Amino acid sequence: MHSGDQIRLILGHDAADLVGVWDSDSERRDSISDDLGVPASVRYDSLDDLVATAKPEIVVVCSTTGDHVALVERLAPMGLHIILEKPFALNIAEADRMIEAARAAGTILAVNWPLAWYPAHLTTKRLIAEGTIGAVTEVHYYDGNRGPLTHVHDKEDRVDPDLEAKQASWWYSPEFGGGSLLDYLGYGATIATWFRDGELPTMVTAHTWGSDGLDVDEQSVVTASYASGLSTFQTKWGTFSNPWQHQPAPACGFVVVGTGGTITSRDFAPSVAVQTTKHPGAVLIPVDVPRPEQTSAVSHVIHALSTGDVPTGPTSDETSRRGQLIVDAAATAAATGRLTELASSVTIGH
Repeated sequence: MHSGDQIRLILGHDAADLVGVWDSDSERRDSISDDLGVPASVRYDSLDDLVATAKPEIVVVCSTTGDHVALVERLAPMGLHIILEKPFALNIAEADRMIEAARAAGTILAVNWPLAWYPAHLTTKRLIAEGTIGAVTEVHYYDGNRGPLTHVHDKEDRVDPDLEAKQASWWYSPEFGGGSLLDYLGYGATIATWFRDGELPTMVTAHTWGSDGLDVDEQSVVTASYASGLSTFQTKWGTFSNPWQHQPAPACGFVVVGTGGTITSRDFAPSVAVQTTKHPGAVLIPVDVPRPEQTSAVSHVIHALSTGDVPTGPTSDETSRRGQLIVDAAATAAATGRLTELASSVTIGH
């Protein structure tokens, strides 16, 4: 589903040309390409042929999470800038390998977290930066959807899968990075770290649940301990409705608590609710209109290349790496049932 969404973004970008599409499964490649009107002339059977013939500048990787590190270590030395579709990595060790590969090659490594482009969350970050709610003390996150096999690109619905279909999909395979925790916690952990200007918790607890017959979780609850208090992150495959169609209950998005107020920021919402000492009853603030470089990872990276800047916010490898530290600790806590400290290493390459 993600590859189709990214292809559509590229096709719609004035400063980008789609020069090649490759998938290890040619039938899957052609099915998506046919739907989106991608000409046969830019469909490749070999990744090496695509790079050699089409000569791309940016590659968007929409593989399984388990394949990310191999693809980055293959592509970065070719001088290619890389956008990884979330999640970032299976673990911090693989995240570090990818960061090192890109830095050694002098190329950009960016991570696409679609929630980061939602106007409500961009508006929330602006309000935090302006001091509207004081210093951030808590971030509470709940997100998910009806399940990864219930929709495809363009959010087109599919019939709910049975157990056999789930067992056959990489989304439900631990080896490839399946499960709701790895799928959705990275969103909350990375964006919360952005809201908190890079601050990390010291330790986390985590509990998960999954249907009988599955090897991965379909729901997780993570509690993170910060100096200012506790924050919570919840993930769910199996929400009552998909949030892009109808906001389920619990609602998907964030609640940010500060020393001087709160912000409630829901996915796809036209406004955010802000409580302050002056307005404790909450005020609805219409969401900002994002700048072009705030609308997608493709736009963000193209802007960075055109200005000589580097990706910032959740898209940056450093913020995504910090989020990965939380994900790793939560996965360990869920597996062991123990309170788990975050790895002490925060910055790579310094």
